[in-house]
Amino acid sequence: QAHLVESGGGLVQPGGFLRLSCDATGSIGSFNTMAWYRQAPGKQRELVGSISSGGTTNYADSVKGRATLSRDNGKNTVYLQMNSLKPDDTAVYYCNIRWSSIWGPQDFWGQGTQVTVAS
Repeated sequence: QAHLVESGGGLVQPGGFLRLSCDATGSIGSFNTMAWYRQAPGKQRELVGSISSGGTTNYADSVKGRATLSRDNGKNTVYLQMNSLKPDDTAVYYCNIRWSSIWGPQDFWGQGTQVTVAS
């Protein structure tokens, strides 16, 4: 069982910068992938980016070149840094962690943090 807590959301001006953090605690598989998703009002949840425990990253086309994921494996913490923010980036941002175990795939979500891009 894992428990995820996101922090760092809020109101950001267009063209601004955000940094989100997600701390995962509990019994977590060593070889895991942590990711950020977002869900805007009236839209489906979408992947922002992911990072494996080995450091391999993957980004959605909509944020490529603007977003950077990093992680501290010792703390099971993942960070999302994103610049040149646009109103379209307004969404609730969710942290996710998943790994494979002998009991099957494990998949946990945080409660989400609101990011609003507006002047």
